[in-house]
Amino acid sequence: MFFRSLKPGLVSDRHLDLIWLALGSTPMVEFAAHARPDALVLDLQHGLWERGTLEAAIGAVGAQVPVIARCAGNLHSAIAQALDAGAASVLVPLIETAADARKAVSAGRYPPAGVRSAGGVRPLLAGLDAMLSADREVAIGLMIETVEGVENVEAIAAVPGVDYLFIGTGDLCLSRGTNDSEVIGRDCERVLRAATECGLPCGIFTSDASAARRALQSGYRMVVCANDIELVKQGFLAAREEVRRSCRTAAPHIVRTL
Repeated sequence: MFFRSLKPGLVSDRHLDLIWLALGSTPMVEFAAHARPDALVLDLQHGLWERGTLEAAIGAVGAQVPVIARCAGNLHSAIAQALDAGAASVLVPLIETAADARKAVSAGRYPPAGVRSAGGVRPLLAGLDAMLSADREVAIGLMIETVEGVENVEAIAAVPGVDYLFIGTGDLCLSRGTNDSEVIGRDCERVLRAATECGLPCGIFTSDASAARRALQSGYRMVVCANDIELVKQGFLAAREEVRRSCRTAAPHIVRTL
């Protein structure tokens, strides 16, 4: 198998910490893998990933750490390209109905279980048998991030072939028209309950390590402990503020003249 599977972590009872990467940088992916997370998420929906850099990034770390590709959409081509690049899992956005869920699962499986086309440089590298073996280890994750998705989540979670659910809180707030924590919290609890009742892990996007810890305490199995945009942004801001604080507290420099 040409990638490290996510499935052993999903079927265990342990928590999975994720690092979310959107900047399209292969070296950044290698740095993230060095931190030994349970999985890396490459954001193909909103991130800067192109096909060549995606292939390079997964090729660099995919045998060491499971790579989840958040697809651009629930499209056969988007799901197939992510898996052809060597992703261990696809995370399909904006799932709103059981029909959406069945479409995503089918796109991620070779016939007769689905409609995925056989091909791709990496899947065929070790031959047809290896390709079919890898297919059995692919994990299909579905993002619940709209009001309609929440309202249909019980039927979505019950679709055969779904491996985990994942809540996108940002889009859910937009869909609800509010970021009221109680309202969104009730939606999230419903998704978590539906996943649990169907024996599925449930993940949620968390902005930092503190939020990730709180989510784990609430029963979520998959959390985002860091993302590259926030780490880079906050790192630059922290360095700049440290220098400015030093300048404000330093004694005035006296220049001697002759």
